Amino acid sequence: MRHPKIAEIVRQDPRYAYEAYEFVFEGLAHTQRLLNRVPPSGLRSEDENPYHVAGQELVRGLCDLALREYGFLAPTVFKLWGIRSTDDFGEIVFNLIDHQLLSKTEQDSREDFHNVLDLETFLREGFTVRLEDNSWRKTDKT
Repeated sequence: MRHPKIAEIVRQDPRYAYEAYEFVFEGLAHTQRLLNRVPPSGLRSEDENPYHVAGQELVRGLCDLALREYGFLAPTVFKLWGIRSTDDFGEIVFNLIDHQLLSKTEQDSREDFHNVLDLETFLREGFTVRLEDNSWRKTDKT
């Protein structure tokens, strides 16, 4: 089921596919799990600071999730969604903030997403294929 506010964002700013926005939500939760910053249920928005994820952390978490979900196809999936650089993640995040679907701190800005890493290089390098179980594994090159 499509979220009506995300559908409205895509109508207003068609640079990015609907799926890119859903992926950012999944990636945020994934990043919070990686960083042990999962907020307890029922948390009020003013209590979120200990669970906050900075732009650069989110970019790395999104890339990690993309590699886990899409493997070598991650760069292609991102391109299909309109994502060409880490700056695009910033645009998506701030579109979500502008529509009250995400929150930010006073320190957060689009600049936090500017050239965090080269997506193409990061997503294409650092993989090994383990033939014994056919699973993908990303080696840490960052």
